[in-house]
Amino acid sequence: MKLRKVTAASAAVLALALSATACGSDDKDSGSGSNGGGDKIKVGIKYDQPGLGLKEPDGSFSGFDVDVATYVAKELGYEANQIEFVETKSADRENALARGDVKFIVATYSINDERKQKVDFAGPYLLAHQDLLVKADSKIAAGGDLNGKNLCSVQGSTSAQNVRDKIAPKANLREQGGYSECIAALQSGAVDAVTTDDSILAGFAAQDKYKGQFKLVGEHLSNENYGIGVKKGDKATVDKINAALEKMVEDKSWQKAVDENFGPANYKNEQAPKIGVVVK
Repeated sequence: MKLRKVTAASAAVLALALSATACGSDDKDSGSGSNGGGDKIKVGIKYDQPGLGLKEPDGSFSGFDVDVATYVAKELGYEANQIEFVETKSADRENALARGDVKFIVATYSINDERKQKVDFAGPYLLAHQDLLVKADSKIAAGGDLNGKNLCSVQGSTSAQNVRDKIAPKANLREQGGYSECIAALQSGAVDAVTTDDSILAGFAAQDKYKGQFKLVGEHLSNENYGIGVKKGDKATVDKINAALEKMVEDKSWQKAVDENFGPANYKNEQAPKIGVVVK
């Protein structure tokens, strides 16, 4: 008799445990659309671009691309703690997708015909332009004012040459190894302006240590349609990401992310681009 009571009690405990487990599973599925089971998704981003994709000293990540990636991943069924951000440098983005290192890439990845031969793109999710960053009290109000002034860009970049070809043929080029060095040179007065995509410039200017020190001039020297890279042929994922991007715009999360990451630099963003429309 005593044995039967113990067995019955054990059965009751087991049944209760199974019931709780089932309820927990149902709640997770219905609440997040998650793949469940602790599955993770690997997403490629930049680690060194403030305002876009930056790995913070505490190991967390911040920036507009990070916000977009997190929103998209959630729409695909993954919570924030199921996302593994992987650093994908510009030169390795296509290979990372081809190898399957990441599911998708959100890393200032401009859509162009050459890249579309190797990867598929969702989006675009941001239309950026090449611009100039100057000190907040600078008298440089247009690109032509750079003639005879010092202009900084990164070694190997075509941005500085674009400035000299289009608006300031007599600008003096000063090349640095990275944009951080260019920003430091601008702060010290060693150069009068820095040039690259306005989103990248705004991201640097929005950092706490630089807030209020710089401003964007407002030149539109190129159109950079940022897309989300996906492995070639994975149309199903492209379609899901496009749906997520449309929802992000509709519920105002997109504009909120723009304001929070770029706002301090007086960044005048374009409206959210239409899916599949690449501005030449």
